[in-house]
Amino acid sequence: MKEQLMALKEQALEKLTQQSSLHQLNEWKATYLGKKGELTAALRGMKDLSAEERPIVGALVNEVRESLESAFDGQEAELKRAEREKRLREETIDVTLPGRSIPLGSEHPLTRLIREVEEIFLGLGFQVAEGPEVETDYNNFEALNVPRNHPARDMQDTFYITEDMLLRTHTSPVQGRVLRANVEAAKQRGETSPQPVRIIAPGRVYRRDDDDATHSHAFMQIEGLVVDRHIRMSDLKGILTTFAQQMFGHDVAIRMRPSYFPFTEPSTEVDATCYSCGGDGCRVCKQTGWIEILGAGMVHPNVLEMAGYDPEEFTGFAFGMGVERIAMRRYGIEDIRHFYTNDVRLMSQFKSRV
Repeated sequence: MKEQLMALKEQALEKLTQQSSLHQLNEWKATYLGKKGELTAALRGMKDLSAEERPIVGALVNEVRESLESAFDGQEAELKRAEREKRLREETIDVTLPGRSIPLGSEHPLTRLIREVEEIFLGLGFQVAEGPEVETDYNNFEALNVPRNHPARDMQDTFYITEDMLLRTHTSPVQGRVLRANVEAAKQRGETSPQPVRIIAPGRVYRRDDDDATHSHAFMQIEGLVVDRHIRMSDLKGILTTFAQQMFGHDVAIRMRPSYFPFTEPSTEVDATCYSCGGDGCRVCKQTGWIEILGAGMVHPNVLEMAGYDPEEFTGFAFGMGVERIAMRRYGIEDIRHFYTNDVRLMSQFKSRV
């Protein structure tokens, strides 16, 4: 029995030196030290020994086990060290290589323009208001003095969801919402007259249109509204002149041409000096020296009255501009579809502001 244990020890130690991976080492451990291993099998032969031999052989078995376990631990530590060194060599980072630059995103030109417009009007005492893109027929049309038979209500112009719900065709519904909210707030405070209003309302609008270089079925608008006592057309012109000069340059002039909108009276189209030729006349402005930038007018008394404002006490003006049209003119972009195709060649030209 003693010779068998010593032979097993020598064989196990010789095999141990041949194990070159942790996986092989664990297999060796299972072969010699496991519950079904050879050392355990040798122990089963102790039942055939005499009472005098059993303590001696038992001590030898423990000695062999400790020797093998110690050798296993040493080999395991060596293999782990070797694998760690190999992994470190393979994963070594060459710190002398130049760093890889991470491309930064850039601000979308429409977002940039809207923020610039907001900054201009915030400096003029306006507040930014918002409203839902899914609107009621009443807010989108009737509250803005647009009768049932008006062409703008035709199915070819408006995305109707139901008979009374639609995708808003302009940001003007925000006007009625803000005015009515002011009237309700005044009632709760016990006041007889609502507070004046000075807001701009940027947002996305929708119209049934064929997409081409200058038209889109979904686009951005910015609505402006001022309602107070003694508001005049000259106030509108002053505000729009200040806006145009801050947006396009201090040498820019504006002109106002008569027009028609159902929610303003009188109404006007507003042109600014051509950014390309400075007013001398060119292909961009069709030799007129002017480029249309927005529509505006004095708020129609019917709109004020439907919102709860007394048109005998309050007057106001409103204006609306298409963000894409202004961005195209300002940045020299010829196709409105470029704003929505996510072409990095276009977006990379608009570096993020710090």
